[in-house]
Amino acid sequence: MTSSKGGNGGMGGGDFLGFSVHVITGRWFSVFASFLIMAGAGATYLYGTYSKEIKATLGYDQEDINLLGFSKDFGANVGVLSGLIGEVAPVWFVLLIGAAMNFVGYFMIWLAVTGRIAKPKVWQMCLYICLGANSQNFANTGALVTCVKNFPESRGVMLGLLKGFVGLSGAILTQLYLAIYGNDAKSLILLIAWLPAAISVVFVYTIRPMKVIKQPNELNVFYHFLYMSILLALFLMTISLLQRWFNFSHAAYAGSATVAVLLLFFPLGIAIREELVLWKQMKLPIDPPIEVRVEKTQEIKQEKKEEKEDTPCFANICNKPPRGEDYTILQALLSLDMIILFVATLCGLGSSLTAVDNLGQIGESLGYPTKTVKTFVSLVSIWNYFGRVFSGFFSESLLVRYKIPRPLVMTFSLLLSCVGLLLIAFPTPGSLYVASIIIGFSFGAQLPLLFAIISELFGLKHFSTLFNCGQIASPLGSYLLNVQLTGKLYDQEAKKELAKRGLTRSQVKELTCLGKHCYWLSFTILAAVTFFGALSSLVLVYRTRDFYKSDIYKKYREEAETIGENKS
Repeated sequence: MTSSKGGNGGMGGGDFLGFSVHVITGRWFSVFASFLIMAGAGATYLYGTYSKEIKATLGYDQEDINLLGFSKDFGANVGVLSGLIGEVAPVWFVLLIGAAMNFVGYFMIWLAVTGRIAKPKVWQMCLYICLGANSQNFANTGALVTCVKNFPESRGVMLGLLKGFVGLSGAILTQLYLAIYGNDAKSLILLIAWLPAAISVVFVYTIRPMKVIKQPNELNVFYHFLYMSILLALFLMTISLLQRWFNFSHAAYAGSATVAVLLLFFPLGIAIREELVLWKQMKLPIDPPIEVRVEKTQEIKQEKKEEKEDTPCFANICNKPPRGEDYTILQALLSLDMIILFVATLCGLGSSLTAVDNLGQIGESLGYPTKTVKTFVSLVSIWNYFGRVFSGFFSESLLVRYKIPRPLVMTFSLLLSCVGLLLIAFPTPGSLYVASIIIGFSFGAQLPLLFAIISELFGLKHFSTLFNCGQIASPLGSYLLNVQLTGKLYDQEAKKELAKRGLTRSQVKELTCLGKHCYWLSFTILAAVTFFGALSSLVLVYRTRDFYKSDIYKKYREEAETIGENKS
């Protein structure tokens, strides 16, 4: 028979077809597809590149640009709707909604800046960018949440990798737009509109929840993914610096983009390798004693069913379970742990988002040329990746080996962010390069930690809604610290410069401030706010120290072993 030939080492036509279907429907290929979706889901981090184009073509002042930045952050981080839809709808439906929102939102922005439609009002542009950015939450809910549930014991490294590819997406999309459209920021908006949507549509049926299977070399596989992604990140960092120092031709841009895409597809080889191992195991004879294991699996399913009946979504608000068990949505949202985490996130991510969104204007105020400003954006994107994978793998290693609470790693990432913010407040020649690296790293480190902490403290049952609720603090912090603080202080300094030249606001199209004084006060305040966030996370470390000393993955390990035995 064909199957016996495959078992002997060869692979006939039928086996090859069967193996191909096995790969495409396997959980490792699902991880690879999630990497690609995440690599296209970080368009929000490119706002610093094209925001100046919006400001120049539509005649907005800095407060308007910061309001657009807040709308982007609001859309990118308020994912409660995607979380609630993810609770009741299949993953493919969530991904399709996200693809449609991404295309419509950014395509309308592109039409506006290219003059193909009448100049929209500020609130309309805010609506467009909010819609486009909100699609990121649907990608997160569809891909990220599904992968965490498929690999519960490796959630820290999984979150680090997935959010790491989001961090790299800015640099990846920059290389692609330079290769396809040339150095045209307007065309970057068009690329952001169609490419991420196309990726989601292509892999819409690949990503889905699967039974948890315990695989002995699971962590090693993730390290192999890590090495491939580090190789991609190092290439992107190197090519970004070379493009800063040398003038690239269109052919050179096309070559660098081709290499980036090839490196992005390297993890596919690892996924196929692991699926081949599972495929061969499926060909082995099944051991006789199956009945007992089936009963045990049915018992677990029955327990889960009873648990669902006993704890509906919005019940027992005051009767909270122990940390690590499945909280209801309101139990989690009203817990003191979540409130502390919310404050730390508001301070930390709010300040980091403010720095990222204003990076273009910061570079301009300090006299850096446009090409160098784009290098800063790429550096933030790349080191954002390093922060994400480092926090995921490093915090997981500290937790497993030494039982060190994950919130402690968040505390140190916030303290590091303070350093980067102070480098912007008190700049020296070349300090913006260092600040971009520090802020990108610390900003990236915070998101995987936030998501992992939420999943560990409040369980995975309502994770798709809870992690989206948790990151609402980020746009709220961005609004308070970016729009209400940084934008207004910047415009005040710019108006003072106009007054010195005997001009008024109505006499200039673009309100611009040049000099070190433009951002020193606002970023000094941001550093103080971030330090307060670090103190808040330290309180959470104290509160959860006993929980993290226990075996927090025990129940997932037991379930995975049972299912693994049943399948073997």
